[in-house]
Amino acid sequence: MEEILNFLTANHTFYFATVDGDKPKVRPLGFFMNFEGKLYFGIGKHKQSYRQIKVNPYVEICTASLEGQWIRINGKVAFDERPETLEKAFATMPLLKDMYNEKTGQKLGLFYLEEATAELADMTGNFKKIALS
Repeated sequence: MEEILNFLTANHTFYFATVDGDKPKVRPLGFFMNFEGKLYFGIGKHKQSYRQIKVNPYVEICTASLEGQWIRINGKVAFDERPETLEKAFATMPLLKDMYNEKTGQKLGLFYLEEATAELADMTGNFKKIALS
């Protein structure tokens, strides 16, 4: 897990892929956290991507470094609605509290991935598969 967290921290914009009907949809995200030994992500509950993962919970996340390495993480979304998880998210990235609160009316949906695997690779053919769950 530490290797994955370090890679995401060093390459903080990652791309989050969902399915909309029968078509893929990809968008950049930047929030992740390690909580209770699980890799968490979050998106606004008002967003189309949140509705998409409610219908089809299988997602993939990918990012690359300037050195030509990349990580691909896939799995099944498991939502976590606990208040302590939300507090941890706000402590991890305080900007989220400005975006998701009673004043804005927006809520943050937090989740981790079940059945998750990560692949670390590079342009020279190095490849490593890591089970996250």
